[in-house]
Amino acid sequence: MFSICQVTMTETGNSVGSPVDEDSGEQRVGDGKECPGQENSTLTPAQREMLERCLHALTHAKNDSHTLAALLLITRVCPANQLDSATLQRVFEAVGLGLPARLLVTAVRGGAGSELPPEELLSLGTALLAALSTDPGMAAHPQLLSTIPLLLGLLADGPTWTPQSQGQGRAETSPEQEKGQTSQVQHTNGAGSDRDKAAPQMDANGSKLDRDAAMPGEPGEHQGPEEPLGSEEKGKSGATKPQGSAAHLDEALAVDCYQVLSTVCTSARGPEQLLSRGAIPALCRAVSRNQTLSRERGLPLLGHLLSSRVRPTAWSKHPADLLSLLAGISAEFCQASHQDRLEMCAQLPQFLPLPGGVPESEDLRGIVSQLWEALRPVLQAKVTPAQLGPLLVLSACLLDLFGWELVGSPKFCCLLVNRACVEIRMGLEELPGTDLSPEQQQVLTACYRIMEAAMEQACSQGVVHDADQPQTAITGLSLQQSRQVLGILEEAFSAVIYYLQQVDQSHYGDPFLFATFRSLCAWLAEETSCLKEEVTALLPFLINYAKGHLEGGSQDKGLASWMSEMTVSDSSQGGAWTGQEALRYLLPALCHLSAEEAPRRVLLTFDTPALLVQFLGSGWGTLKHRGGVPRTRDPSLETACSALLNFTVTEPDRVRKDPCFSSLQSVLSDALPVLLHKPRLLVLAANFCTLGLMIDRLKPAGSGPVEPAQRRFFVAALRFLAGALCAAPGPGPAQVSAAWQEWWGEAAELWRLGLQAFAGCVRAQPWVAAVAREGGWLGDTLALLASCSALPDPHSQGALEEALAALARHCSLCRQEIRASMAENDRGVLHSMVHLQEVLAE
Repeated sequence: MFSICQVTMTETGNSVGSPVDEDSGEQRVGDGKECPGQENSTLTPAQREMLERCLHALTHAKNDSHTLAALLLITRVCPANQLDSATLQRVFEAVGLGLPARLLVTAVRGGAGSELPPEELLSLGTALLAALSTDPGMAAHPQLLSTIPLLLGLLADGPTWTPQSQGQGRAETSPEQEKGQTSQVQHTNGAGSDRDKAAPQMDANGSKLDRDAAMPGEPGEHQGPEEPLGSEEKGKSGATKPQGSAAHLDEALAVDCYQVLSTVCTSARGPEQLLSRGAIPALCRAVSRNQTLSRERGLPLLGHLLSSRVRPTAWSKHPADLLSLLAGISAEFCQASHQDRLEMCAQLPQFLPLPGGVPESEDLRGIVSQLWEALRPVLQAKVTPAQLGPLLVLSACLLDLFGWELVGSPKFCCLLVNRACVEIRMGLEELPGTDLSPEQQQVLTACYRIMEAAMEQACSQGVVHDADQPQTAITGLSLQQSRQVLGILEEAFSAVIYYLQQVDQSHYGDPFLFATFRSLCAWLAEETSCLKEEVTALLPFLINYAKGHLEGGSQDKGLASWMSEMTVSDSSQGGAWTGQEALRYLLPALCHLSAEEAPRRVLLTFDTPALLVQFLGSGWGTLKHRGGVPRTRDPSLETACSALLNFTVTEPDRVRKDPCFSSLQSVLSDALPVLLHKPRLLVLAANFCTLGLMIDRLKPAGSGPVEPAQRRFFVAALRFLAGALCAAPGPGPAQVSAAWQEWWGEAAELWRLGLQAFAGCVRAQPWVAAVAREGGWLGDTLALLASCSALPDPHSQGALEEALAALARHCSLCRQEIRASMAENDRGVLHSMVHLQEVLAE
């Protein structure tokens, strides 16, 4: 294939260069002399003088013919690897991107108006682009980016002309012109030419190139993947693409095209630039048609794109193309030999979608099922440690998509969990100070995900699953097998605890440490009875680690980058690292541990309540900034409230003295009135209401006036509590109100606890009774009880009775109102409240 000045891209070269002698490994110059291929070698005085002349000619070129001639002379004077960066930059600036872009457009039009055939124009254009793209500034230039749709079209569909259309395009060429073209090709290839006759002899004004050809789009303009790339140019030239199999590019031209795309992909915004210009469907098409180098270059480029931050967007925009690509790769995997499957395991995960990244379909389900079928015999066979790692990574990715449903028999599932746990023990039970390689860390992180999936099934033994929900637990697992799984998980997490005990604060920014921490937190959220002493001893590290990241915020760039690409991201934050993630994962464990005496003592030593209050205040501040409208419900705030409730119930003296609880009351007083009008946040409102009342019940009655914020909180709390129940349309028991119906399963216990806490507030601070009576809570409650025959359940009746009894005992006006209601209605729930009647009789 024709190539201007033998423009090549070597693995280490960065620009235009001379041919490489395959035997000597040295580059040849045009006069037959050899120059060493060392990067730091210097030019001779004669070379320098000639080079300056060529650069002057290149800089002052008046048309494309002069530019090409000067380029050819430069490559003849010295190889590119003998030119320093400043000289290369001068070459780049002089050539620019306009020339190769015009060459491509003219070629796509079928060579119309050019004395060179389109394949030679393409070779010229792509070779120049490949050389220029090695400069970072050029690779990100809008003019180079605007050529990407053309390059993608060539790689996906092959040449956009036919021999017939080429003949038509040159039908009016005279024999003399044909002879001149042949001579130009020979000269440009360097066959039988000298330096003075090196350049193609085009029109003096360069008009043989289509200088007025429209670019495929304005710089940076998106070319929609639905429109065939280069369709406008093909329509103008009259070139038609043959039906059936696509034509294939010359290999050297394909190398240059992939060189440009690969260089762009490695730039800062390269993945986004390629995605917006239709790289995904075009490269998928190239692979499906088995175009030139599509397997060697196209698949790795796709893998790089799908492993980058654009992966979720790519799957959401092009699910059909990527599913078709995945189906083809999976079919090859299933048909491959045992050894080839082992080698393919390392590449397959990057072509799988993220969990939830694409709607579950029968096609995806079928692909995952086929992959498991092919993977089982490989996992059951004897493999080396190096081969086992990619197998476990692929298994973890497949588990992320469909859980245990498609994995296989219970025996095989247990084998998979066992292999993951053994790998964890072997990797983490090393001597202190042993560094894990990136490959080991990747494998162990995958094992964490397998273990988490196993925890879910082992801890849900005997739980009846919804038939409409995906089966996450291992179907058919016996009780003995479940106990075995729990046993090997306990051994693995013992190794995790051992590893975390060796970590010092200087490694807090390590993403692998965060993955290890997260995995242990998932275990502690499910399993509270194992390794109690070891976990209690590790609590100082867990608290300090969470506190360190919370105070450090989003400053850790390594973790921020990892969090944006991790498979399991924090949905409430959209995958962005905020510094709160460590505490978010630890919160469920803190909820369990704060209820037990020994770990609670350690947590108090490290001022854990203040840490939780800080997190709660920050979370409410973010929510308030959004106008109280969450992107998604954030369970972490509710879990933090549960942990603080445990401290409030078990450590009353600490609550009375610790200033962090006063700060917490300020947050709750500010938040609850706002949350009354946010139905989607009802469970959070129930937590805030109950937590505030539980704290207030521990306060002694003050001698001065009541603070406005405190009164505002009680008014909001009573309004909230009053909205839970309503009277039925006819005679019968009270009903849960429409606003509470959806959340009653989660909020009912908090509502009952809130009523009991309110009763405690009335006993501690009698002024609260006046708020209940004047605000209408007491009257509305008595009217409800008079009109219904029962409450939804005995526990709700007991909690409401306790609140009414406290009002009757500590407020004479409330007592009179309750007696009057009972006298007016000889039926209803009030008459079944024995304790309340006893208080009224006192």
